Amino acid sequence: MSGGALRWAVLYARLALAAAFLSAVGSRLGLWGHNDFDAFVRYTAEVNAFLPASLAPFLARAATVAETTLGLALLAGVRLRWVALASAGLLAVFGAAMGVSFGPKSPLDYSVFSASAAALLLALAAPAPARREARRAGTAGAEPAAGP
Repeated sequence: MSGGALRWAVLYARLALAAAFLSAVGSRLGLWGHNDFDAFVRYTAEVNAFLPASLAPFLARAATVAETTLGLALLAGVRLRWVALASAGLLAVFGAAMGVSFGPKSPLDYSVFSASAAALLLALAAPAPARREARRAGTAGAEPAAGP
């Protein structure tokens, strides 16, 4: 794949994953209509039916913070490899919890594992920081200078 096509694919994956995370957060915070956070807490308890229901409010808030942070970082392109890996992990855990609680159809129907795989591919395709800095400096392909 040419460098230009890869850059476009990375950008597309970043924006698609960021939009999915931020749209979900926006929905539960009422940005798409009425505030639905209570419904999200109930859904969190259902998805994690194997855990005590008392953990649902904490898990719902933690998921919201994680999705907001990852969505904004993907949008900004900050620490892309690590953010993409964290996104892949979060989505894989979510898909696994859905699978345990609802069976395999639910995470497959909602493409949770597909999104996780896309995030993993994004992590692998993202330019390494040293190469990115070299490219900005006009020395693409050069090895970074050894430190003391």
